[in-house]
Amino acid sequence: MEGYAGRQFVGMDLHRRRSVLVRMTAGGEVLERVRIVNDVDRLAAVMARAGECPEVVLEATYGWYWAVDVLREQGAVVHMAHPLGVKAFEYRRVKNDERDAADLADLLRMGRLPEAWIAPPATRELRELVRHRAKLVGLRSHCKAEIHAVLAKCGVPVRMSDLLGLDGTALLDQLRDSSQLAAPYAARIGSLRRIIDLLEFEIDHTAGMVRGRLARHPGYVAAQTIPGIGPTLAAVLVAEIGDIDRFTRPEQLTCWAGLTPKHHESDTHVHRGRITKQGSRLVRWAVVESVQVLPDTTMVGQFRDRVAARRGRNIGVVAAARRQLEYVFYALRDHHVRALNHTSQHARPAA
Repeated sequence: MEGYAGRQFVGMDLHRRRSVLVRMTAGGEVLERVRIVNDVDRLAAVMARAGECPEVVLEATYGWYWAVDVLREQGAVVHMAHPLGVKAFEYRRVKNDERDAADLADLLRMGRLPEAWIAPPATRELRELVRHRAKLVGLRSHCKAEIHAVLAKCGVPVRMSDLLGLDGTALLDQLRDSSQLAAPYAARIGSLRRIIDLLEFEIDHTAGMVRGRLARHPGYVAAQTIPGIGPTLAAVLVAEIGDIDRFTRPEQLTCWAGLTPKHHESDTHVHRGRITKQGSRLVRWAVVESVQVLPDTTMVGQFRDRVAARRGRNIGVVAAARRQLEYVFYALRDHHVRALNHTSQHARPAA
């Protein structure tokens, strides 16, 4: 079957160092099973045997960028399997890389593959910067927490809300100059403060790169007209959502982001639970952050407070975040949000 001329389907089980590829016909007959070391030339050699425009599927797993780019350069039509859609692989009695690759190819050729969107290179690069900034901010927060822990061990009360603000910095400088802390504790705080200074520089530098890439992006500009959303949160939303045209309605975007309730239905029994949280964690964080302290003079703030009065603060915030993401949908798609023009919006300075 090496000379098979029909359309071929290839399942690729990608790993960090090695991968397994299974080639099969449209009828399910296996043409080749091969394990390769992850290398551009080795992958290209396998695809050269797959004929014209083969259909290739791989999972959204560790380090998939390079594989997708190589496959497309070889003329393949690449599909990305959604990780949650192929969970059934975990429950087989026999699970190995060849079975995984073959099952992916089977799902693809039968038209039953749960697909994930493959972000283009420009979106991937923007996501890399946005996610790197988020990681840096997380490291900075961790260092701040470490300083609080050291002061707590030494019995030093911290009465200010921001330990690295003016009052907090004055306290730390006083502790350093007065030699009130034992040397090991003072050394640890000094080290953490120097690390935070480096992180501040890297955060600002990365944010500047993001702003430079998005300066002329109409959706980025329009998203910042929504109360509560500033340059940082707008950049997160633009990068993580990507091509807004893949969603036809705002409800699809909120569902993709994991902000809609779980729905379990059987016969006459229907149960709707908590939100799914199956989408982008950064998108959920961005919209939740944007509505936390919106004043009640804004439409979303009023909506949050109405829901909170009936069902509690947390549910009110999540419901408002879902409404906020609907506004983001229109900002990215239409480059303006007409709903915001009907009511005067007075919001706090956005992040």
